[in-house]
Amino acid sequence: MTDGTETTPAQRYTAELAGEIERRWQDYWADHGTYHAPNPVGSLADSGTDAPLPSDKLFVQDMFPYPSGGGLHVGHPLGYLGVDVFARYNRMIGRNVLHTLGYDAFGLPAEQYAVQTGTHPRTTTEANIANMRRQLRMLGLGHDERRSVATTDVSYYRWTQWIFLQIFNSYYDEQQQKARPIAELEKQYADGERSTPDGRSWSELPATEQREIIDSHRLVYISEAPVNWAPGLGTVVANEEVTPDGRSERGNFPVFRKNLRQWVMRITAYSDRLIDDLDLLEWPEKMKTMQRNWIGRSRGANVRFAAGEKATIEVFTTRPDTLFGATYMVLAPEHPLVEELTATSWPDAVDELWTGGAATPAEAIESYRAASARKSDLDRQENKDKTGVFTGSYAVNPVNGTKIPVFIADYVLMGYGTGAIMAVPGQDQRDWDFATKFELDIIRTVRPSEGFDGEAYVGQGPAINSANDEISLDGLDVDDAKKTIITWLEEKGHGEGTVQYKLRDWLFARQRYWGEPFPIVYDENDMPVALPEDQLPVVLPDVEDYAPKTFDPEDADSVPEPPLAKAADWVEVTLDLGEGPKKYRRDTNVMPQWAGSCWYQLRYIDPDNEEKFVDPENEKYWMGPRPAEHGTTDPGGLDLYVGGVEHGVLHLLYARFWHKVLYDLGHVSSKEPYRRLFNQGYIQASAYRDARGFYVPAADVVEEDGKFFYEGEEVSQEYGKMGKSLKNTVAPDEMAERYGADTFRFYEMSMGPFDASRPWATKDVVGSQRFLQRLWRLLIDESTGALRVADAELTEEDKRQLNKAIAGVREDYSELRFNTAGAKLIELNNYVTKVYGAKGATPRALAEPLVLMLAPTCPHIAEELWNRLGHPDTLVHGPFPVPDEKYLVDETIEYPIQVNGKVRARVTVSAEADNDAVRAAALGEEKIAALLDGGEPRKVIVVPGRLVNVVL
Repeated sequence: MTDGTETTPAQRYTAELAGEIERRWQDYWADHGTYHAPNPVGSLADSGTDAPLPSDKLFVQDMFPYPSGGGLHVGHPLGYLGVDVFARYNRMIGRNVLHTLGYDAFGLPAEQYAVQTGTHPRTTTEANIANMRRQLRMLGLGHDERRSVATTDVSYYRWTQWIFLQIFNSYYDEQQQKARPIAELEKQYADGERSTPDGRSWSELPATEQREIIDSHRLVYISEAPVNWAPGLGTVVANEEVTPDGRSERGNFPVFRKNLRQWVMRITAYSDRLIDDLDLLEWPEKMKTMQRNWIGRSRGANVRFAAGEKATIEVFTTRPDTLFGATYMVLAPEHPLVEELTATSWPDAVDELWTGGAATPAEAIESYRAASARKSDLDRQENKDKTGVFTGSYAVNPVNGTKIPVFIADYVLMGYGTGAIMAVPGQDQRDWDFATKFELDIIRTVRPSEGFDGEAYVGQGPAINSANDEISLDGLDVDDAKKTIITWLEEKGHGEGTVQYKLRDWLFARQRYWGEPFPIVYDENDMPVALPEDQLPVVLPDVEDYAPKTFDPEDADSVPEPPLAKAADWVEVTLDLGEGPKKYRRDTNVMPQWAGSCWYQLRYIDPDNEEKFVDPENEKYWMGPRPAEHGTTDPGGLDLYVGGVEHGVLHLLYARFWHKVLYDLGHVSSKEPYRRLFNQGYIQASAYRDARGFYVPAADVVEEDGKFFYEGEEVSQEYGKMGKSLKNTVAPDEMAERYGADTFRFYEMSMGPFDASRPWATKDVVGSQRFLQRLWRLLIDESTGALRVADAELTEEDKRQLNKAIAGVREDYSELRFNTAGAKLIELNNYVTKVYGAKGATPRALAEPLVLMLAPTCPHIAEELWNRLGHPDTLVHGPFPVPDEKYLVDETIEYPIQVNGKVRARVTVSAEADNDAVRAAALGEEKIAALLDGGEPRKVIVVPGRLVNVVL
């Protein structure tokens, strides 16, 4: 005691001591390459021993992080820590584990900062990466740092460009259902095996026409197609990057539909394989459903309606059986037939309800199109208030000859089907709402179920009102009615059965600077020419101005002007591509940020390979299909991939597409990139808004009498995912400084199930620190630092408690149940503390397995204790305790005793007791004996190990 204040013992496990231990072991791991995973071949093949490479391997991966300037907050490492614990456990049980982390480093934030400050995006990006690496090292993550990559590394995006060329130089063979080299297609045309579009022989066609035909088959092609143009950003954005209210996800600028010449990837060719191969994957069902819905495979029919004077409107419908109920048609505002079907004047007696009050159809159409261009696809689909205008033209329903009006309406999209629908209000609620608003006919074609009193009926039932002189569907169920009408349509030439998809080809270009340049040049005919591999990489040039030309956010007529267009010496180039030196023009767009993250798992395997993007032998070892005993349908891929559910229809779909192309071309042995997927939860925290509705820093909010105040002003509390936008972040640096990294790790892993979101509470972190302090005291004298461990015999109860914990922790770690593994460690530690805490020493046979089981979650303190226990080698590669099965069998069993079907008492007997002994114990139980009152029961039934049933 000093001045009445207790001094902290010199060797107590404080944050300061934890920090010193953690830094020392982090240095040790780095100096000794502790987490280096050997490859079969190449520069990373040296395992440091002559032993053969383990066949039991594990490839685990976190989703690529973007290196933000703000660094990590405590929500970010949740997934990283879970994967690290899983990886560490598997190393300790003897597996060769590949675990590293790279950076998805191309992106808009660094470019926006460059625009504002003139700082090169690479400077900002590399500084952010360095800071994140510092934070991750501080947390003790066991990454093989040799394998870390960034998409912005020239040595990395050289191979991104190479993969682009593989896709560009391929086409999809519908017969073989796979990608094949474009050279094979060229040979088919040249040899006459494939006919040209107009029937001329291949040799008759000019070279430019031959190239146009070939280019139209490529898996990546240039298309003049509707895109999402954000003038305020100066770039186009993908459908997935448009918010429901029609604005850009980044910057919140208005987005307009506009026709532009863009690179597009033919992901739709893989629609069926992307759906069907989901059955091979160990993914959460919600993620599979998300992808199935996004691809949106629908079986139905294409139906042709004569319209206007010469036009034919083709529609795709999944319900051709309802054709007799089609009472009007709707075209998407962007449909190419709109102009042709826009009448010069309104027909007689057309209500203003159909015309929108416009003097002519052309005026109505122009006004409506301008309004719909400001809406996102999602907003158009989900908007409950149906809008539209009449084109002034009519179409003819092919099944009954009825003339039906043709409208345009924004609830119909060009991106699905043909961009036109036959509207059947009796069987579709959106059509019902539209028909009701515009006073159109409604005809039911399916008899509603008894008691139905709604509007549109979408259920099953027999067909009604569905007959003409040649065909009757009446009385047929939906499936039979579909088959019957499709046969009739095909016989009459009005349509055919088909399959459609919601998935659209992938817009693959951005009008930015900070991205991968395309390995493409354009010749004198403005046609794309692939660069040879020996001219890769195409390196980003330095430019003075990093900004694309931006426009008034409302200027829908503006045209993109990318930053690279300003680098005239780079854009205009003289090259010899086999025809002698010629002038070419480089592409001034760059690839989207998704490009680099489509294949990074493959580069993790072979990051130093300068000859190939990945050596086939290394890829087969880490990602190849499992041996036959695991099943012949194993697709290969990562053993565990962990990330957020928000990437379900962007990154995951794009990466699967790229990987399948590489598989088709023979570059990889795995059909899928990610065999097993796990979605971690999120860290949530309180956030606060002031009277203006703006978020204020949560760390500076003070609670008084149940109310919350920021700088003296009352603020409102809400709850959400931790993030910069809500100003409720907590830095892991702060937690490591206050408590130690191992404490932080244990707290995050113990907060709840790995796949569940959980609330952050800094005040609760101390509980994890106290657990580690108690464990430390069991093994280390806090005053002297001496080891307080003895080679003492364990009691039978010690052995039962220990082996029970070992079995449970092993199972929990292997099943990603880190919170329950932590609870079992706390329980065992409490037991050892209760029995041996007040004694002079803890038995080594308890201390060592406790330390080893703690190691995956808290590696620094475990290493330190293991070392002090007399083991000079790291425990990273094991051993991990194995339970003795004989101590896992319960020695007693508790039987509930039912009397006339109701539980009245319970009795505990030896697990080895036979039925007679159980019967005697049950009847002798005090409450049961009282009920019997000296008499005999009519019957006693003993269900071994479960219950005793007494019938009075």
